[in-house]
Amino acid sequence: MSSSSTHPESHDESAIPSNPITSSAPPSTSTMPPKPKTASPLSSLPLTLILAATPSLGIGKAGQLPWPALKQEMGYFARVTKRLPPNGVGAVGSRKRINAVVMGRKTWDSIPERFRPLAGRVSVVVTRDVRGAAERLGGKEGKEEDGRDEGPLLASSVEEALSLLSSSSSSSASSPSPSLLSQRNLHIERVFVIGGASIYNKALEVGNVERVLLTKIKEEYECDTFFALDLEKDEGDG
Repeated sequence: MSSSSTHPESHDESAIPSNPITSSAPPSTSTMPPKPKTASPLSSLPLTLILAATPSLGIGKAGQLPWPALKQEMGYFARVTKRLPPNGVGAVGSRKRINAVVMGRKTWDSIPERFRPLAGRVSVVVTRDVRGAAERLGGKEGKEEDGRDEGPLLASSVEEALSLLSSSSSSSASSPSPSLLSQRNLHIERVFVIGGASIYNKALEVGNVERVLLTKIKEEYECDTFFALDLEKDEGDG
């Protein structure tokens, strides 16, 4: 798959498991925050970018992952994005605590249909054509006919996605204009941005990025999409 404080020591790193992968080209996961940015008023929730990349920071080819499927890595991705912090980020009451994943429409389309939406996380799909996407989803966007909380929810921009998710912390089901997530009795804890490249870039621009979890693919693969931030160079320059 293919974060406003930027100080990793201020977070509970025990809540993020290390990557156990061992293979012929073993990836490793690093927590490498970008340079400090001004916090965005759009969201009180910090963002985590999670991705895998080749040594040249390649992350995709023709809308797919360019390397063979790594089952252990996918398991790691699921554990990290589902794991809740020990303590909630705000008043929860009786609401269900859950994390969210924000992605672009192409990333959503690249997920096998049987796995959409991703179980145990609220999926928010950013697309320029919200109406068209809603029609393709059969009008079920944001509804619970199937009894699932995961969505997907649709947003026309990363800012709108963050505003929607942030509203779960400030709105209740009994308020005059309850948010959709509050209507569903959900409280968002963590927000993970999972791709693609333009969504990563916009999340970095918004300024709420707290950390980047990068799985390093040891071999090079042909890619046509790259992650824009050289984390190792950025750390060295800081």
